Amino acid sequence: MSQQPKKDTAPRADARRNRERILRVATAELTRRADAPLSAIAKKAGVGQGTFYRNFPHREALVLEVYRYEMQQVADAAGELLGTRPPERALREWMDRLARFAMTKAGLADAIRLVTSTPGGPARPGPTPVMEAAGTLLRACEDAGAIRPGVTPDDFFLAIAGLWQIDPQEDWEPRAGRLLDLVMDGLRVGAPGG
Repeated sequence: MSQQPKKDTAPRADARRNRERILRVATAELTRRADAPLSAIAKKAGVGQGTFYRNFPHREALVLEVYRYEMQQVADAAGELLGTRPPERALREWMDRLARFAMTKAGLADAIRLVTSTPGGPARPGPTPVMEAAGTLLRACEDAGAIRPGVTPDDFFLAIAGLWQIDPQEDWEPRAGRLLDLVMDGLRVGAPGG
């Protein structure tokens, strides 16, 4: 029986690293400046134009992938926090991460508006992973008796909607912290364990 030669996985790993590096650089650049030139992003990421455009053939593809990537990072944090903290603390810390995402990615929101507002352009992706993460955290808190029963992710996001009214150019952290503490206090009212 002859053995098949092992396939070289280095290009795949290298391609994955290039893509992730492009996404990290693009996130920073697009957050700073919505219309950042793609050539500058490629250069800062240390990849050639061919590599860049093979991964992201146009601005819309890059911007929407950065948005999805960032949203997934926030969503993934929910499971990580639940694995190491009590549910109520995990929820509150996740709220802080969500606030950081909302405030530090305000420029990214401008980039998304630019690419999704063109006629025939792509639709803005929905916040599904983040909604699901909020639902997971809320259920864990409810099961632990830490919050009132029946709070849905929609309820939660309506309650924290004030975050998006805070000016990210100001000293937003104390204000966001107070708002999120108020929301947590409201979630605790009527909790079976409270």
